[in-house]
Amino acid sequence: MPAAASRPVAPRPFAPRPSALRLPLTPLAAGCGVLLLGASLTACGGAPADPDAKEITVYSADGLKSEQGDGFYDKVFADFRKKTGIKVNYVELGSGVAVQRLARERANTKADVVVTLPPFIQQADGKGLLDTYRPKGSDQVAAADKDPAGRWTSVVNNYFCFIYNKKQLKQPPATWQDLAKPAFRNRLQYSTPGVAGDGTAVLIKALHDFGGQGPAMKFLGTLQANNVGPSSSTGQLAPKTDKGELLVANGDVQMNYANMKSMPDQGIFFPAARPGARPTTFALPYAAGLVKNAPHTANAEKFLDYLLSPEVQQEVSAVGGGFTARKDIKPTDAHAKALAALMKDVEVFQPDWKDIDKNLDSYVDAWKTATGS
Repeated sequence: MPAAASRPVAPRPFAPRPSALRLPLTPLAAGCGVLLLGASLTACGGAPADPDAKEITVYSADGLKSEQGDGFYDKVFADFRKKTGIKVNYVELGSGVAVQRLARERANTKADVVVTLPPFIQQADGKGLLDTYRPKGSDQVAAADKDPAGRWTSVVNNYFCFIYNKKQLKQPPATWQDLAKPAFRNRLQYSTPGVAGDGTAVLIKALHDFGGQGPAMKFLGTLQANNVGPSSSTGQLAPKTDKGELLVANGDVQMNYANMKSMPDQGIFFPAARPGARPTTFALPYAAGLVKNAPHTANAEKFLDYLLSPEVQQEVSAVGGGFTARKDIKPTDAHAKALAALMKDVEVFQPDWKDIDKNLDSYVDAWKTATGS
């Protein structure tokens, strides 16, 4: 199944995306309690970064780096340093937390690049936290996957999904309505909308599939009878599903495809809106932007160029288990073919990100009301 890291000749297995990396953060912990790799950062205060240092700091959502050191980021960071001499200091934190942290540090910017998921990359732009930079190769990124003003661009494409335990279920649930059946009571869980990126994606898919806020919230209120409860971490749900503690959970294709080697009893599926309808999903890419007033702007621009370079984009599926962001790159490795087969016959819709960015808080509040969360 999936393989990870360098893959020059025979690909090695992907390392799992550890649930421990999706840290549930309290308001205090959200400021400082994150995974820091590559350097000791004074991100909660202290002296400004050295503008002449041969380094950059990247704030990123999890999923692309491995604890075993053989993930997509691991290879990219190492190769980038070999080519340029620039070290990447990596800070891993939740999609929404990344934006909150950039806002807190506005007067003393620590990060050079932020990589997060929609709608949080749009949120960062809306708060004036991103600068304009169009990386080399961004002309080959689809218009829907980048900001027209050049504030951000997708660097690894990905899609929202659900997962199920293949041992206990012969077939995955076909529709949302199947998930509401009594058989899934206390055996289903999804991460919390407004807190987790993939949890917010549950809300976005429901709004689309049910045709609006009213019917979507009515269904999610019904589904709550089966929901185990809140989870600030989507990554924690994959091992629970693989072990059979859960029958169904939410996730994303890149994460769950990548960890199938270590969690072979999980399968990926996309529930349809109703019986007879096609299964649906939407793109949930890792999008990168240059942080406004970044301490190492020139180095950050080189890094963004490198992320979209043909050599890196060619490895997105083979090393990272994701989908290339460039239209002109056509990977032919085994994982690219498996991922394409997985997406066959799935309808991919385009969310109205402007609406979601504007109304996310009200949608989350409506979800809390409907589910009693």
